[in-house]
Amino acid sequence: MNKIQTLKGFRDFLPVEARKRQWLRAQMIKVFERWGYEPLETPTLESYDLFKGEVGEDEKLFYKFKDLGDREVMLRYDQTVPTCRVIGQYSNEIKFPFRRYQIQSNFRAEKPQAGRFREFVQADVDIFGVASPLADAEAIAVSLDLYRSLGFKKAVAVINSRDLMKGVPYEAIVAIDKLKKIGETGVIADMVSKGIGNDQAQKYFDYVKNIQPDETIKTIFDYLKASGFPEDWYRFEPTLARSFSYSQGPIWEMIIPEYTPGSVGGGERYDGMMERITGQKIPATGIAFGFDRTLEAVEACGLLPDLKLSTQVLVTIFSPELLNESLNLCNKLRNANINCELYPEPVKLDKQLKYANAKGIPYIVILGPEEIASKTVKLKNMKTGEQKCLPEQELISTF
Repeated sequence: MNKIQTLKGFRDFLPVEARKRQWLRAQMIKVFERWGYEPLETPTLESYDLFKGEVGEDEKLFYKFKDLGDREVMLRYDQTVPTCRVIGQYSNEIKFPFRRYQIQSNFRAEKPQAGRFREFVQADVDIFGVASPLADAEAIAVSLDLYRSLGFKKAVAVINSRDLMKGVPYEAIVAIDKLKKIGETGVIADMVSKGIGNDQAQKYFDYVKNIQPDETIKTIFDYLKASGFPEDWYRFEPTLARSFSYSQGPIWEMIIPEYTPGSVGGGERYDGMMERITGQKIPATGIAFGFDRTLEAVEACGLLPDLKLSTQVLVTIFSPELLNESLNLCNKLRNANINCELYPEPVKLDKQLKYANAKGIPYIVILGPEEIASKTVKLKNMKTGEQKCLPEQELISTF
């Protein structure tokens, strides 16, 4: 018999981890909605034709196949391309400028390794219908505000523009994007391996290395300064390239100086891809945050709060004959918005207490014949061992 386990590159999240992810999702939504962004969800399965030719050399990571209708389909590779489809499909219903956020799973046939998974969550914020660099600036400001709100001492938006790289072929841009990983020598060698002559490769690299900020970049910096972000929270980086073939105009990545594994998010303008997919000239810009990277950074920097168990009290079942009394008490607690569990069978009280202790439930309620006769309940604090009898209404006001 095969061992029962998840597929390689995929993960389960048991309650402790799932609770952390729920917390981060809630924090992200709070920030995104504070800036006026609205939620959007798209299907897990999309047409292969939608993504074909849009992400460059990463197409090798597509999960694509033919469905039962013999259609070429694929699992969602990212959220940007499907959102372009949504904008085109519903352009008569959407009110522009349109701000959207999206937090869903994406799928890539990555080689599984530390921090790389075949299913992973991304959190995106994008603005549609605005060609001004003020839209790019806002998306960057939202990024900085997110990490500030999560409690990081410092977050840095590293910013460049693909417009400053005109004349540099895509193959060279992909190579330059790997600079931090493989160094200048590796970048030149990568260009040469793609058919670019050694001297020309060096010229491309030197050209990019000496790029200076243009008016668009200066406009973005002015916006961020006026928004109250410290000047060391954003900087120009001429060798930032972003390897997506659809990137154009301003591009940026988010880094956390306290967290060294790499960027926690990346964004760009992609007006051209929007026009290719929709046939309409609708400006588009935004960022995708690495959900797992962000959570990892939160934990590494000690910013994760104490996420207590949602269950506040366990109501025990004293005996089969008293089941209805325990059910009735649970209803009253839940109607008062108190999270409670009912032990699901009338077993020995000791077993119910051990369950509450093992799960970390802070209180248990015992409702036996004596308590029913005196119209009280017995409340036990599992941490201190203290227990007391009190009327039902007082029990409710305890929480």
